[in-house]
Amino acid sequence: MFKKKPMTQNEPTIDEALKDEPGIETNDKRRFNQQGERIRDDGPVKVPVKSPRELELEKKLAAETERREAAEAKLVGVQAKFDEARRDLEKETSEMRARLMKTLEDRAKQAQFEFLTRLLPVLDNLNLAVEASEKDPSIENLRDGVKGVLRSFELALGSVGVEPVPATGSRFDPELHEAIDMAEVDAEADGTITAEYSRGYRHGDKLLRPARVQVGKGKAQSAVE
Repeated sequence: MFKKKPMTQNEPTIDEALKDEPGIETNDKRRFNQQGERIRDDGPVKVPVKSPRELELEKKLAAETERREAAEAKLVGVQAKFDEARRDLEKETSEMRARLMKTLEDRAKQAQFEFLTRLLPVLDNLNLAVEASEKDPSIENLRDGVKGVLRSFELALGSVGVEPVPATGSRFDPELHEAIDMAEVDAEADGTITAEYSRGYRHGDKLLRPARVQVGKGKAQSAVE
């Protein structure tokens, strides 16, 4: 077998050997490697040149993207402020509702306290009536004591806005009165309350209970029926 003869300094290189070959540039190392193989070289990469229209569109697109990003960032900030304002409003509303409920409860307790305070004289008069009846068992004294208790109790009710419903002598009103029975009366007194069985009371515009009454029915109307 033949051994490859080592290259000496006097032996020509590949570039020197090919320098006389026509059409071959031996000084271009990018075209040949050390083994003499030709290296493909397609030349510099060509970068496509953009037209002015494309550049203008890209500029507009970049500006529009920047504008949208700024609008989105602003929207996020507005939403955050809105959420914060909503939380503050909900907190303030809750606190206001709690204060209002406490105020109403305090007023209700104060009204109850005042009403109970006004009832104490009623209890005092009742005790006095009992003591008076023990010392003097006459009916007159007992009646006077009961009347005193009744007056003091009505005053206590009136102090909190409770009023009796007009009954005997007034016209029957189904919104205020409850007819228990009827009595025959003259024709001009038809529909008039002739007796009261239990007194009705109202508080302002609200009816606490209707008055239970007897209603007159005219004679002429009875004859026709």
